[in-house]
Amino acid sequence: MKKYRNYVFLLSIITLSACFNLEKSNPFRQYPVYTGKDLGLTYTPEQSTFKIYVPEAEKVVMNFYEDGDQSDSYLVDQMTRRDSGIWETTIEGDLLGKFYTFQVFRGRGWLRAVPDPYAQAVGVNGKRAMVVDLSKTNPVGWEEDQRPPLANPNDIIIYELHVRDMTTHESAPFVNRGKFLGLTESGVTNAEGLSAGIDHIKELGVTHVHLLPSYDFLSVDESRPEDNEFNWGYDPQNYNVPEGSYSTDPYDGAVRIREFKQMVKAFHDAGIRVILDVVYNHTGASMESNFYSVLPGYYYRLNDDGTLSDASACGNETASERPMMRKFMIESVMYWAEEYHLDGFRFDLMGIHDIETMNQISASLHDLDPSIFVYGEGWAAGDSPLPEDFRAVKKNTPQLNAIAAFSDDIRDGLKGHVFTHDARAFISGKPGLEESVKFGIVAATKHDQLNYKAVNYSRAPWANGPDQCINYASCHDNHTLFDRLKISCPEEPESELIKMHKLANTVVLTSQGVSFLHAGVDFLRTKNGVENSFESPDSINQIDWNRKTKYKEVFDYYKALIELRKKHPAFRMNTTEAIQKHLKFLETGENLIAYQISDNANGDSWKDIILVFNGNKEAQEVNIPEGDFTIIAKDHKINEAGLGKQSGGTVQVSGRSALILAR
Repeated sequence: MKKYRNYVFLLSIITLSACFNLEKSNPFRQYPVYTGKDLGLTYTPEQSTFKIYVPEAEKVVMNFYEDGDQSDSYLVDQMTRRDSGIWETTIEGDLLGKFYTFQVFRGRGWLRAVPDPYAQAVGVNGKRAMVVDLSKTNPVGWEEDQRPPLANPNDIIIYELHVRDMTTHESAPFVNRGKFLGLTESGVTNAEGLSAGIDHIKELGVTHVHLLPSYDFLSVDESRPEDNEFNWGYDPQNYNVPEGSYSTDPYDGAVRIREFKQMVKAFHDAGIRVILDVVYNHTGASMESNFYSVLPGYYYRLNDDGTLSDASACGNETASERPMMRKFMIESVMYWAEEYHLDGFRFDLMGIHDIETMNQISASLHDLDPSIFVYGEGWAAGDSPLPEDFRAVKKNTPQLNAIAAFSDDIRDGLKGHVFTHDARAFISGKPGLEESVKFGIVAATKHDQLNYKAVNYSRAPWANGPDQCINYASCHDNHTLFDRLKISCPEEPESELIKMHKLANTVVLTSQGVSFLHAGVDFLRTKNGVENSFESPDSINQIDWNRKTKYKEVFDYYKALIELRKKHPAFRMNTTEAIQKHLKFLETGENLIAYQISDNANGDSWKDIILVFNGNKEAQEVNIPEGDFTIIAKDHKINEAGLGKQSGGTVQVSGRSALILAR
């Protein structure tokens, strides 16, 4: 114990020393910190007060306009310098519906006129902020809106979708195609009467939808909806405003707010929680961004030569460790959680952000509601000036409080290295990745039966508990699971690809931790082989609801898997200790995994559950404990009520399939 304490003390000294060195190199370290929570607009019908943080400005003016993109300013107001780097002005009278920008003078001239970084409403294409009364944007019944029940984070099953994808294909007659309101439309079916859109998601049984970035982003021209432009939205412009191209009127800033709320309420009414994908790690524009145009450099990490660092591979990276950037991130997520009733946040390239900021975000959100779920990508896209020991990368997950990370370990263990398109893995018959898959089965927690030296990416457990691990086989990035299998197994008939496809997510949906599915995976979604479709047209990205008819058997299998997971808490244990006690791996041959969950784990009605995953093309024999079992899954079929009986001992498992037994 004394040696441990000495180690902790030494580590704290090293950490403090590193922090001091970082602070010495920070050109903005003398900037004051504003602690008030009233930056941006404070509106009443009698007057509007505006505050902005620009400590080194020589002058700051506000320009007011009648519309959001065309008219000249009708009023230019000189702001007043206050303490802590704040500039402020109050305009008498009712400004509701008026538009405004800030413009800063420093050094040799005026910087660009831009919206308030804290803007809550904007006009078309986000060029000007709008004065809004948020109370007038609430849809009918908003005050009674409630988050659907959630007992534990391990109960979460996430369905990742893009707003446009779900409703643009002609196979289902949505009225509001590609809009927030499209996701509120109930009763929509394909030609054969199978549910589409929100009804489909409810039928499938997932607990959460994860919306790809749906705040105001840069790349789509909102003034030309007829062009049907597409982008994933990972190019932030106005962080606290919904995207205008997903609204029915991008010119009126209140409309997109109201329609986003209608979408959230529709999901809540359907028993589904809503997660927003947030991209605070970089801005879509660099020196033309709102951040840079009011306070050049401050919100970004810089290289030694003063250029923008680029761990995002998008031209810049933000500096979450700076007090006012940290403050912005915390207040932004809190605003979305409170004003829009959001239930979770997925942090893009979370490995760029510092650990302290992420923990403060988590603490603030969980003070509001402990059931809000926070997770992210535990990596960056490039090197960062902030040392890795300070960043929220996957290996530092134990230092994150109530924050989960994606497991690329199980993802690539199942289907192959994400950037090696022809690589095979467990589900396609390649041996040697069993430990990587088992690592995901125990949700990246410590388990004595794992050989961590054989795990593909992680040499040690990185989750304190199963709620910190997101298990998945595919997402919006890279190929869809079905497309990837077609590329890596070109000689295989579709029937074999379907077996592999089912096996992959059978592993995901029976593993400990949090389950994550890519929208449309439940009926073999394809993007026609396009890998990263972030700016491909709707024809590549949209979900074809006819495939639900063509692959109805696959959909039914996924639906039954989800129902199985939800009914049986043994697949959703809440602690590392419970997993260690109740889950034991069995001896198997090559490219086979078998394990037993024993003793009514987590209060399950089943005393014992046996799971066997065969990644080989041929059937294999496995020895399981003696006893009489009910067959739950066999030969690519699943039925929680039972498919027959099976005695223990030596059992045969079909190729590329799962065998699940219970008693």
